[in-house]
Amino acid sequence: MFGKVKKWLGIEGVKIEILLPEDARLRGGVVEGKLRFQSMNTQTVTNIRVAVYEKYSRGRGAEKLIDEYKLGEIELSETFEVVAGEPVEVDFEVPFTLLQSEIDTFGERNLLFRGIAGLAKLSNAVQSTYRIEATAKVKGTAFNPFDSKPLQFK
Repeated sequence: MFGKVKKWLGIEGVKIEILLPEDARLRGGVVEGKLRFQSMNTQTVTNIRVAVYEKYSRGRGAEKLIDEYKLGEIELSETFEVVAGEPVEVDFEVPFTLLQSEIDTFGERNLLFRGIAGLAKLSNAVQSTYRIEATAKVKGTAFNPFDSKPLQFK
């Protein structure tokens, strides 16, 4: 009985880990990597979703605004078993499209506007952070395993 509850809650079940290359950067419109699945009990993964997000913040103090955008997503409908004690790795490539703010668009007009746009970003405390998230659906569990890693933009 206790084993069934642990399995349903995902305790001692499938764990997912995002593996990115050392030089993983957001460039070329694609993020590549691997997903490593491990489990203490044999279970079946039925679906995988990998997405890239941007967290865009601007302003200071009480006037600070934060938005989050999904830049790209893939869904892998692979069904496979994760055998107890044997890691399984799955390759992935997530295509994405970077969004541009009005300040960025203004700054791309010419060299002079680029400097003005940089000052506007600095004065408004504009900042973007990026992350990649992976979620897997596991047969017979209520809570799906997930992992998240920060990404660098260059």
